[in-house]
Amino acid sequence: MVTQIRVLLADDQALVRGALAALLRLEVDIDVVAEVGTGDLVVEAARSSGAEVCLLDIEMPGVDGIEVAARLKKELPGTRSLMVTTFGRPGYLRRALDAGASGFVVKDTPARDLAEAVRKVHAGLRVVDPALATESLLGGPNPLNDREREVLRECLDGAPAATVAERVHLSPGTVRNYLSSAIGKTGTSNRVEAARTAQRNGWL
Repeated sequence: MVTQIRVLLADDQALVRGALAALLRLEVDIDVVAEVGTGDLVVEAARSSGAEVCLLDIEMPGVDGIEVAARLKKELPGTRSLMVTTFGRPGYLRRALDAGASGFVVKDTPARDLAEAVRKVHAGLRVVDPALATESLLGGPNPLNDREREVLRECLDGAPAATVAERVHLSPGTVRNYLSSAIGKTGTSNRVEAARTAQRNGWL
């Protein structure tokens, strides 16, 4: 009898989640034991289903996939995470691996390769999309510190510095200092451009 790998799927798009489940269920050694649509449900669903590998989208409501990977590593260290995302951004790759994810592939990965990635992660190996790995190495590390990332996230909707200061509970002067530093590091000319550049690179 073939031993099956117990897999959990987490993606906020039901159509994508269903397609991934259907593809993986064609494999004789993979069993999709749970599906969830938000990040905050993953740890409990993994615990109750006995999932061994969790396939995580990055941008999900509630808690993003990178934070979920960190929680799984802490609360269920025997359960491995594989990021499967539309957003093949070098900054996301680095952050996901730092959080404890065992692999990172994009959603247009062929079904056969995705199944093989699940097997490798289950076996304790690390799997990374090769093109993204090269791009990540060439792009270097995230230049932003935690505070700069925090204030830039609040600038994505175009909010003025005073509003951002209220949201992050810092003085307007302190926020302006962080924004000035972030603008310099991203090589942009204003806070909104800096925020969008950082988001595009997966640094937020």
